[in-house]
Amino acid sequence: MFIIPITLIATVKVKEGKMDEAKNVLKDLVPKIKESEPGIIEYIPHTVKGRKDKNTIIFYEKYESSEALKEHSAKLGKTLAPLLPLLEPGMDMKQCSEIV
Repeated sequence: MFIIPITLIATVKVKEGKMDEAKNVLKDLVPKIKESEPGIIEYIPHTVKGRKDKNTIIFYEKYESSEALKEHSAKLGKTLAPLLPLLEPGMDMKQCSEIV
């Protein structure tokens, strides 16, 4: 059976003046997330250039399977607890399919 990896693009807004703190928190969290969740292929946060999007972080996430994504989602609130106070409410999430 051929399993196609699942890709997510998640966009969050950081509160004004909190970007440096958010980046430092992510530098600590991302390696822990990758280490504790073997089904993650990629988990890469990005800042966005330009004044309009200066408070935006985009996550590129790739999972081996829907089970790996479910495992990540179940832990998300606890895992990202140090980051959440630095974010504006809401998240834009898009599930993508690779063109293969």
